[in-house]
Amino acid sequence: MSSSKISLETIGWDLFFKKEFDQYQIQGFIPGRITQIQRKDCIALTELGEIKVRISGRFRFANSGKETFPVVGDWVAIKDSNDHMGIIQAVLPRKSKFSRKTAGKAIEEQIIAANVDIVWIVSAMDNDFNIQRIERYITLVSESGAKPVIILNKSDLCKDIDKKIGEIKKISQSVPIHVLSAELNQGLDMLNQYLIKGKTIALLGSSGVGKSTIINKLLGIDRQKVGSVRSDGQGKHITTYREMIMLPAGGMIMDNPGMREIQLWYKGESNAFEDIEELSHGCKFKNCCHETEPGCVVKEALAKGSLDQRRYEHYLKLRKEVKSRPIKYKNVSSR
Repeated sequence: MSSSKISLETIGWDLFFKKEFDQYQIQGFIPGRITQIQRKDCIALTELGEIKVRISGRFRFANSGKETFPVVGDWVAIKDSNDHMGIIQAVLPRKSKFSRKTAGKAIEEQIIAANVDIVWIVSAMDNDFNIQRIERYITLVSESGAKPVIILNKSDLCKDIDKKIGEIKKISQSVPIHVLSAELNQGLDMLNQYLIKGKTIALLGSSGVGKSTIINKLLGIDRQKVGSVRSDGQGKHITTYREMIMLPAGGMIMDNPGMREIQLWYKGESNAFEDIEELSHGCKFKNCCHETEPGCVVKEALAKGSLDQRRYEHYLKLRKEVKSRPIKYKNVSSR
């Protein structure tokens, strides 16, 4: 635990959360932000420093859905207890969240993190580079309400940088792209524009792409564990849990375990397919599925060759993957 006082504004507290917290302040509770989820307890940052917190029995009884329980990045109302363990009374409404389907046959929402402003989608420029995976990440981030940014790491291992950048620009013109080599300290200065007091950045990418190395470089210390890439080019799982860390200049940065496969929780619009979404506005039917319907502008573009066949097929695949998703739950607290 840490006893150092913290400015809540530095870690993301603003008028939105203050307004939502007023009812809990009257009851004598204090606000805190979840930075780590452990087996039974959580770690939260408060004005008094870092403390351990636990969900109250009342909260657990009133909230049956997993999507209502605290995740890393959440702001919570905490009651101080006599045993120096804070008790979570409520989760404040989220400004943003990114979710995926749970593994297995059950169709349930798994919230990965909350209240993230910017997501760095990290891809290595070696054998890890996979344009379809990048499309899926952009889709996931676009759905969350956060701003996606693509980070192409390990540029020193790539001989066709311009080609890879061109591939990404074909799938998304609006998402910023930055090329760097974290290991060699090349290009990291381009990331400073996102390190803003009060903002939260999360890193997404498969294992071995260099997420933890990037964080260590920005922190100036070797805080996160890093490991070598396997002989088959795939990374080892070094980061095993989600954690949010304060940056020296203010703001927060979140490391995530590597995820190669993502079961999407998706509404149907994404920066990864902005060209197809734009075309769909011209279709004869508003609910056009872009497969067999007459007057489909997307199919016309495909026939003319102005729309890539691979992108079209991947777009349909993602749509079908999430077709059976249930209605999303609203973010609620125990109140």
